[in-house]
Amino acid sequence: MPEPLPVSRYYDVKRDEQGQRYLDVRVTGLALLQNPLLNKTTAFTRQERRELGIEGLIPPHTSTLQEQKDRTYLRYLQQTTDLGKHEYLRALQDRNEVLFYAMLEDHLEEMLPILYTPTVGEAVRVFSHIYRYPRGFAVSTEDIDRADELLENVPLNDVRMIVATDSSAILGIGDQGFGGMAISIGKLSLYTAAGGVGPDKTLPVELDVGTDRQDLIDDPLYLGVHHKRLTGPAYDEFLDRFVEAVSARYPKTIIQWEDFARGTAFRVLERYRRVVPSFNDDIQGTGAMALAGLVSAARLKGERLQDQRFVVVGAGAGGIGVASAIRSGLMRAGLSFADANAHVYVVDRHGLLMHGQPGLEDHQLSFARHTADLLGWKIEGEYPTLHETVVNARATALLGLTGVPGLFRQHTVEAMLEHTPRPIIFPLSNPTSNVEAQPADVIRWTDGAAIVATGSPFADIHHGDQIYPVGQGNNAFIFPGLGFGAIISRAREITDGMVMEAAQTLADETIPHGNRVYPPISHIREVSVKVAVRVARQAITDGVCAERRIRTLTDSELETLIRSRIWTPQYLPLRNPTGVK
Repeated sequence: MPEPLPVSRYYDVKRDEQGQRYLDVRVTGLALLQNPLLNKTTAFTRQERRELGIEGLIPPHTSTLQEQKDRTYLRYLQQTTDLGKHEYLRALQDRNEVLFYAMLEDHLEEMLPILYTPTVGEAVRVFSHIYRYPRGFAVSTEDIDRADELLENVPLNDVRMIVATDSSAILGIGDQGFGGMAISIGKLSLYTAAGGVGPDKTLPVELDVGTDRQDLIDDPLYLGVHHKRLTGPAYDEFLDRFVEAVSARYPKTIIQWEDFARGTAFRVLERYRRVVPSFNDDIQGTGAMALAGLVSAARLKGERLQDQRFVVVGAGAGGIGVASAIRSGLMRAGLSFADANAHVYVVDRHGLLMHGQPGLEDHQLSFARHTADLLGWKIEGEYPTLHETVVNARATALLGLTGVPGLFRQHTVEAMLEHTPRPIIFPLSNPTSNVEAQPADVIRWTDGAAIVATGSPFADIHHGDQIYPVGQGNNAFIFPGLGFGAIISRAREITDGMVMEAAQTLADETIPHGNRVYPPISHIREVSVKVAVRVARQAITDGVCAERRIRTLTDSELETLIRSRIWTPQYLPLRNPTGVK
């Protein structure tokens, strides 16, 4: 039987005579200090400095990790803009992964909006102009025929989680070309910080198939290929080659498809989800997050999910993903498909989705209404507008996934008060500049009656003599635990049941936090553990668990195992047994 590959080309994890872990390194000197997975900067011991050939290359004082965090956080606070803070944290990650995650662990609630939404949107826009250091794997139309060769250049041998994007529909800001790599990097940072997946088990990927943004093509500093996007069979062949190469190099990996345009997103998910274990966060993660928040909001009203009538605005990947999740949640609560469908209304730029509208895509058709469904409705045009849909459907919940700022108007929100004393309003678009309504306005329009959650963080609202919490519907409550549960179970497929179980877990974990729609971000790692446990259990139930050793574990034993596998930011001893420098 062949020897297993070391986890990295540069080191392997071993245990000493006492069972303590250490890193057996095959790189020394300045090259070691330039490897973020190995670099301790000023925390190397004197013995390590001698053995690893770095004496004289770093200051003489041996710092503790706490000293390093204190020094680094002070520098972080000196950054004057959110983008500057984002760049500072990314530079730290590229220099010293353990220190980066240790500081992030201490300040997660403060730094999450800087590393992820909303600030990552600006980082994506200017990615080519602020690029400093290589991270992740990029494959383009110029070299996709050699994807397998290129993957051999990645020094990691045991990648378990990949976030791959073609950057065609980033957040609410659209086609960003090669800049989408910042999203893949940011998402995987959360897999580690919130989900406990080791950074040496993750790989951000940019699938550079071109861009339809002429300003990017004409920009001499743009780092992607300078041509229009691939489409049709050429695009499919590109992804086929990528999936084949990844499956060969990393047979245990899971792929999260990220920020694909709406038609492509559904097609890619269905094309590959049973070829390689994979899911789409924009469709399934957003859907699970929204469903969990709606379950919590209904509970706060003293009602059930099936007591609500939902208007989802936006029929892209996120909007249809949310509508599908709501329908699945209603069916899980006991409704038939037809009855569940009757509770969900999807509105796009033409108005309520209707059969006969031009350009309807396959994934939208099951939510399209027939003219007969609208008997008794009062409308002025050919298709019901957003306001007309809210009024005629007697909506109790309104969710926005359009990227259109200010789309939810006062008269529409106020109209919901005629159907429910506590309307549920979720303007979920990211970044903050694209939100469909400002939470403070919604609270004011409803005199504090609305239950509000957003995609990006907003401060609690002071109205009258009351404080109203604004829930943050962040997908980071879902995807890290979903991914980790799939890793632990070695799931052959990410089933719909696993995604639904993640949503239900998040709703259950919100209950102890009182009148909140989502838990505080500070609890995100604990939520991720619970999600991972129940996702892994669902993988067993659904018959897709390839890890035989966990199939007979109790829930308690499974949780203990998962907690034992969580990566934590701490320095391990480094050894160079060969003495080669």
